[in-house]
Amino acid sequence: MFERKFESLFKIGRLTIIGPADAKASYGVVSPEEHWLDVVVRVRDTFTLMKITLRPGRYLGEAYIDGSLSLEKGTLWDLLEICGRNLLPGYRRYGRGLLQSILRPLLVYLQQHNPLAKARHNASHHYDLSYDLYRIFLDSDLQYSCAYFRDSDMTLEEAQSAKKQHIAAKMLLSPGQRVLDIGCGWGGLALYMAEKMQVRVLGVTLSQEQLSVARRRVGERGLEHLVAFELEDYREMSGQFDRIVSVGMFEHVGLPQYGIFFDTLCRLLTDDGVALIHAIGRMSGPGLTSAWLRKYIFPGGYVPALSEVLGAVERSDLWVTDVEVWRLHYAATLRHWRERFLKQREDARQMYDERFCRMWEFYLAASEMSFRYDDLMVFQIQLSKTLDAVPLTRDYMFSADPKPPQLQETSAQ
Repeated sequence: MFERKFESLFKIGRLTIIGPADAKASYGVVSPEEHWLDVVVRVRDTFTLMKITLRPGRYLGEAYIDGSLSLEKGTLWDLLEICGRNLLPGYRRYGRGLLQSILRPLLVYLQQHNPLAKARHNASHHYDLSYDLYRIFLDSDLQYSCAYFRDSDMTLEEAQSAKKQHIAAKMLLSPGQRVLDIGCGWGGLALYMAEKMQVRVLGVTLSQEQLSVARRRVGERGLEHLVAFELEDYREMSGQFDRIVSVGMFEHVGLPQYGIFFDTLCRLLTDDGVALIHAIGRMSGPGLTSAWLRKYIFPGGYVPALSEVLGAVERSDLWVTDVEVWRLHYAATLRHWRERFLKQREDARQMYDERFCRMWEFYLAASEMSFRYDDLMVFQIQLSKTLDAVPLTRDYMFSADPKPPQLQETSAQ
């Protein structure tokens, strides 16, 4: 059964599997142009091989973490690239069967129902890991979201600065405005907006670790008069804001809460206010979060299709004033993160252990592969309460110097 299935699937590159008792089988062909796509893996037992074959999205990562799958030739990225090129296009077309379609509404509720206490627990699972871990692979400003590569040869620092500049341009910031940053991370975007445009920013997060770092950075830069950070859920907020921004947080909202999210934005925005949502999306329609990612990395997380997001916006009485889709920018970002992590992998192992490093390496590599070969992208949706809150053409977004701003940004270190 495995032989027939693998022979039909692998056409690009060669995958050799060594099983129990050193049984060996190879699938696919290595071309002279891509001679490096030649990977040899060893699988400890038949049961592991069976699980990976039947549910690769769950068990390939688990087998790599626990060592029941090891690489004898090539890297983890080489293995995932072969899988991405050969398996993902077919899965996108045919992999979502009738049973998943029938059960999806129930699964969505069970996996993504996100009351306040659960939201705090899910955020803590990922974002309350050691600050020193994130310093290993992120840029100096600790931007943990997709960078904006205006040029392919940009450094990660340059591309993250370009991302912040692009977001600020879309928000039409003016001195004195009150800005809400939902899911502020370690505070980099809030500090950028305050320094660059002299706006007053309130950043909220559910991570105690992020809150501590963000507050420390405010003091280091003398911006207490412009920036404040709080440990607070967006659903509990009150007041009015001229601008609202959320970068890399919407993936944690959960589909059952989309109506609440956009209704809250509408309630918190001033009548002439503008909001910007930056999030990961998928181009192939509604789906489900992979079981591996949900278990090990982002419990409660979900990447939506634009159709799911825009439907909720329409019911909230907000105008969609602009939609932009970024393709491959996150693949480039993740490549930088993966390479930086691997260079300092030993430091991460000293903080945690080998199993954690294998999990994190798989997370970064599999995520890059998903943006490079699967259906993931990043979208930015600009919203307002009135149809004339932003200019009628998009020129204002690009009128500034297209080069990344040369700011004196203090390191998050």
